[in-house]
Amino acid sequence: MFDKKTVSIEWGGKTLTLETGQIARQADGAVLATYGETVVLCAVTAAKSVREGQDFFPLTVHYQEKFSAAGRIPGGFFKREGRATEKETLTSRLIDRPCRPLFPEGFYNEINVIAQVLSYDGETEPDIVAMVAASAALTISGVPFMGPIGAARVGFVDGEYVLNPAVNTIFDEGRLDLVVAATQDAVMMVESEAKELTEEEMLGAIMFAHDESRKVIGAIVDLAEQAAKDPWDVDTSDDTSAIKEKLRGMVGDDIAAAYKLTDKSERSDALNAVREKAKEAFADEDGQTQMVAGKAVKKLEADIVRGAILKDGQRIDGRKTDEVRPIEAMVGLLPRTHGSALFTRGETQAICTTTLGTKDAEQMIDGLEGLSYNHFMLHYNFPPYSVGEVGRFGFTSRRETGHGKLAWRALHPVLPDHEEFPYTIRILSDITESNGSSSMATVCGGCLSMMDAGVPIERPVSGIAMGLILEGDEFTVLSDILGDEDHLGDMDFKVAGSESGITSLQMDIKVAGITPEIMKTAMEQAKAGRSHILGEMTKALGSARSGVSKHAPRIETMQIDKSKIRDVIGTGGKVIREIVAETGAKVDIDDEGVIKISSSDGDQIAAAKAWIEGIVEEAEVGKIYNGKVVNIVDFGAFVNFMGGKDGLVHVSEMKNERVEKPTDVVSEGQEVKVKVLEIDQRGKVRLSMRVVDQETGEELEDTRPPREPRGDKREGGRGGDRRGPRGNRSRGGDRGGRRDGGNEGGKNDGGGDGHIPDFLKD
Repeated sequence: MFDKKTVSIEWGGKTLTLETGQIARQADGAVLATYGETVVLCAVTAAKSVREGQDFFPLTVHYQEKFSAAGRIPGGFFKREGRATEKETLTSRLIDRPCRPLFPEGFYNEINVIAQVLSYDGETEPDIVAMVAASAALTISGVPFMGPIGAARVGFVDGEYVLNPAVNTIFDEGRLDLVVAATQDAVMMVESEAKELTEEEMLGAIMFAHDESRKVIGAIVDLAEQAAKDPWDVDTSDDTSAIKEKLRGMVGDDIAAAYKLTDKSERSDALNAVREKAKEAFADEDGQTQMVAGKAVKKLEADIVRGAILKDGQRIDGRKTDEVRPIEAMVGLLPRTHGSALFTRGETQAICTTTLGTKDAEQMIDGLEGLSYNHFMLHYNFPPYSVGEVGRFGFTSRRETGHGKLAWRALHPVLPDHEEFPYTIRILSDITESNGSSSMATVCGGCLSMMDAGVPIERPVSGIAMGLILEGDEFTVLSDILGDEDHLGDMDFKVAGSESGITSLQMDIKVAGITPEIMKTAMEQAKAGRSHILGEMTKALGSARSGVSKHAPRIETMQIDKSKIRDVIGTGGKVIREIVAETGAKVDIDDEGVIKISSSDGDQIAAAKAWIEGIVEEAEVGKIYNGKVVNIVDFGAFVNFMGGKDGLVHVSEMKNERVEKPTDVVSEGQEVKVKVLEIDQRGKVRLSMRVVDQETGEELEDTRPPREPRGDKREGGRGGDRRGPRGNRSRGGDRGGRRDGGNEGGKNDGGGDGHIPDFLKD
């Protein structure tokens, strides 16, 4: 029934298996990829015809994680997978970016790539498996895909590169999380987060990943030899040379003049006029010819700009190839935010704000690994007005998610340890102007806003976007690219880092790969650019402020013994709720006994901390405490002190003179000062008020004569010889006696003025 084809290789200590022919047979190409116990199914379908008038390549990639893959049921009301999570969106982009450049120019058939995680072993990150499955499915589908590509994840542990490290050990043990996609001959895509690696270490990791990717490519080729469908006969010939030459004579000089305008809006207006002129020249032609002419204008623009850069080193705005645009940075832009910065580089500008929150502001993430909490967030917004356009506003696009994550990766490695700085941190980047590399502006502005908020980052981080013009063996690397240079160039190479090394690197290319020589040149040129940008940032703020903003909550951390956690929380949370209600501070406690107390009012934090210390602290005999009367009985008063402890002040310990009734001296809720006289083996505490000055809290000299030894009957102690209702002899005050000479629960104070109940002596 099934014509199943299988290929397996040993890769990184595990078996990688690619299967086809059994599942999803109606798709143009479907591959089940298994690595360890992580299984991903990828199905590819392609439209057999092009929609009329379509002049772009509609490739869509969807990556989805099934909760059943990890033996979990989704949270929420509907209990099913819903809209794409951030991780799913990022992985979809991860698959799309290296595959898109490998389709021929002029191929406009719609293609769907759907990858679904069916099994997850908790160790093998499924994104790499999904990339491999997508490459294999495209390769065997018959569509004109100039692959295959391979993919690999690389860690860096103790100076050694590690292939496909386990999910939970990437940063616990190492300094790098790098994903590379490549063809047999060249690297296509790089995505990474690093703990300040040098350029040499990063380049070595990329080359290591490329070598390992070739092994996967070999397996895909083996599978294609067994199961590939016949290649499509697609006519992608789009000979526009005659039309392009006609246009060159008509508008070539106008295009060259437009690209010499340094102001983006002026340049855009001039180019729009050129395009309108070209459109009018072909107004009498058929629709297909008009579409071809429109594309020919764009190609002509690329030829003119690229030629000027390669031959003369002349960039659109007149800069040198390694020159960074003018930078203006400032902090403290917004008065009530915790930290803010305005970062402007040329015609790219970002307003970045940092907000500090408590533990309850952490982001809860429900994924294959289970529930997790993120205390650092970075959100990037790209409104249409930033490029002078009218468009949809308010919806978070895939691009915004991807750019925000890139900036997140750049800043995350320099954050302080969460135990030392226990805040939830959110950076918001609003792009107000854009003409190239707004994500790197977000890195710079986000870093400044954190320092302005008082986040003690290890070192400042800057970022720069590099471009590439490649014609045959001739190439030029461009620093701090403009939007048009990105659009007309061959590479978008973004590097962020501190003075100590690289924290993030992302590369996307539009040609069939770049060489190690080009990457090395780009990294070295980027290092110089990053250093220059850091110098400009330092003019605004060189290091983090000494304390957090006055508008931010203060957080104080304390550690208690785990055995005391239940005492602080109380039955049903009663105690901790009372602390919060009475002091006004927020109190969070974890399973390890770490307590975080937060408030914008330092007095509230101090009050909550003192309360908790009182609960967990052990009372000391002879020490004086502040307390509150919580209950009055016939024989004395119970006083709450140290937060969670009660002790008895017997009526005989209220004053040096005789007291007939406790209510003559104290009332419920009254603040009193007490000294601990005794703590028995059962933890019961005997207190005294008479030896403490109730005004000053100072200890007074005890003028009362010493008491007789325990066990002697004293005048007025006859009640101690009476038998209580439980049948036991209550010798001067056993619990349960009805007439016990003054013990807890007794009815008559038969012991008189000089009697001490036995339960207090014990």
